Amino acid sequence: MVRDDHAGSALAALAALLADETRAAMCLALLDGRAWTAGELARHAGVAPSTASEHLGRLVAGGLLAEERQGRHRYVRLADARTAQLVEDLAAHAGPPPAAPRTLAQAGAGSAMARARTCYDHLAGRLGILVTDALTRRGLLDQSNGFALTDEGVEWFTGLGVDLAAARTGRRPLARPCLDWTERRPHLAGVAGAALCGHALASGWCMRIGSGRALNLTARGRTALHTHLGIAPDALEAPTA
Repeated sequence: MVRDDHAGSALAALAALLADETRAAMCLALLDGRAWTAGELARHAGVAPSTASEHLGRLVAGGLLAEERQGRHRYVRLADARTAQLVEDLAAHAGPPPAAPRTLAQAGAGSAMARARTCYDHLAGRLGILVTDALTRRGLLDQSNGFALTDEGVEWFTGLGVDLAAARTGRRPLARPCLDWTERRPHLAGVAGAALCGHALASGWCMRIGSGRALNLTARGRTALHTHLGIAPDALEAPTA
C-alpha cells in the first residue's frame, strides 16, 4: 500500500507539471529537439520572462527539462527521449486542437506542421507516416508485433551511410512506434527514427521552416525518397490512407 501511495503521489505531481497551459506549451515547443533560452520560451508562450523562469524552474525540478548555462544565457531542453515520448503521447491522446485557425498565418503554420515536422528527433506528420509505410511495404520494418527493423532494414540504413550500431546508446530501442497526433497512426521513432531524421536534415532532404518544428521536403528530398523508398514525389501533397 505504501508503494502504491508513493506511485500515486508521483503520478499526481507529474500530471500537475503538465496541467498548466504555459508549461505544456513550453514542452510542446521543445519537441523540436533543440535547446531554447528562457526568453525564447517566454515569447513563444506569451508570458513575461519572470513568469517563464518560474515555470521552467518547476519543470527542471520535476525532471522533465534539463538545464544548461552558457555565460549569462540559460538554455533548457527536454530531459531525454523518454520525456519527449511522454509529451508526444499525451498530445496524441488529447488530439488536434479543436479551435479553427484565426488567421492565414496560423492556418499555414498548422498545415506545414501536419505535412512534415520533427517529433523530438524523428520525422512526424504526413511525411513520417509515408516513410514508415514505405519501410514496412519493402520489408525493412516489421510492424507485426510492435516495431522492429529487419535485417534488410539494417542493411538499408547502412546503404545510406548510417551506422545504427554507432548511433545506439543506452537502452533506447532501435525502433519503436510513436503515435502521430495529427495522422493518428504510429510513425517510426527510436534510434532508427532519430538516425533517419538526422540524415535527412544533414543531406538536405528536409529543411526547417523558421525556428519551429515544421519541415519542408526539398526537391532533393523528394528525389531521394523516391529512389530509396519508392515514395512518389507528390505523395506529400495528398492525405495518407
